[in-house]
Amino acid sequence: MPLVAHTDLPTFQRLREEGEEIVDPERASHQDIREIHIGLLNMMPDAALEATERQFFRLVGACNQIVQFHVHPFTIEGLTRSPEAQAHINKYYEPFAKIQQDGLDALIISGANVTRQSLPEEDFWQPLTEVFSWARENVASVLCSCLATHAIIQYRYGIARTRLPQKRWGVFAHKVLDRTHPLVAEINTRFDVPHSRFNEIFQSDMEKHGLKILAASKEAGVHLAVSEDGFRIVFFQGHPEYDDISLLKEYKREVMRFYHSETADYPPFPEHYFGEAAQRIFTQYRQHVRLAKKTGQQLEKFPELQVLEYLDNTWRDTAKAVFNNWLGKVYQLTDQDRRKPFMAGIDPDNPLDL
Repeated sequence: MPLVAHTDLPTFQRLREEGEEIVDPERASHQDIREIHIGLLNMMPDAALEATERQFFRLVGACNQIVQFHVHPFTIEGLTRSPEAQAHINKYYEPFAKIQQDGLDALIISGANVTRQSLPEEDFWQPLTEVFSWARENVASVLCSCLATHAIIQYRYGIARTRLPQKRWGVFAHKVLDRTHPLVAEINTRFDVPHSRFNEIFQSDMEKHGLKILAASKEAGVHLAVSEDGFRIVFFQGHPEYDDISLLKEYKREVMRFYHSETADYPPFPEHYFGEAAQRIFTQYRQHVRLAKKTGQQLEKFPELQVLEYLDNTWRDTAKAVFNNWLGKVYQLTDQDRRKPFMAGIDPDNPLDL
């Protein structure tokens, strides 16, 4: 069975309500099935904290059905939290010290919001690098998402990300560049991935430092890459974990920021995301927002419910396949003792023997 609800984390109940199969600890204890323990370092801001849990838990739970997946959320210092978010963390998240003591088979590191000009200036930089340094010695594979990809690449390879002329925002088509790699085995050779970022690390810079590029887009750049050994670090620049409505929520946030004069320009549509019907609805709403802002008339409710039927998820199946391939390899390479990163005979510098 997939995910084991080994704590009272509300995300488990939310996933049950969505139809996901979640195994309770009592039932899991009577199954003769191997456990895989995965850490989730959740650095996302308060508004996305629990959504990020669900998104990554959902992808893990869709993987190999003959493994019991135990996901251990934790976070680090240097991230500003509201009292409500901190209470959620205090109640349901594990201290990093306990993660270190108990061990992990794999680790996912989420993105984060930034406030400084360069990543090493961020308050979370030192705690993040400490987690990564521990994981490199004690975890079989680390999967980095978006901002985490940029931070770890700068920390490990010295490549600073580049500020883009405008936000890379939307759903973009990607091509598999290395069909022989086990992470992309049996997936579509062309697939979509959402992106939402102002910065990028370019393919040429990655390749100069030995990183292997597995999937990239002509419009959006590299999405999927791995460290020079082929497996120890997996890099996402996009957001395959996103829900159908994640970009819609971001668009709503940017529209409200314009209305409240937090930004000067009305946001453009996320590329390749809204179809013609949704664009017509939001074009009319844009005219209303501009008029309401100018005249002070009451702002009508954002029309998100009107566009839900026009939103398509064109990336979820491929995201599940990549996660299944990743955790399948973790299963094959790791020792049954979660405190040991590899079973005997595995070379950590070349775990896939590529």
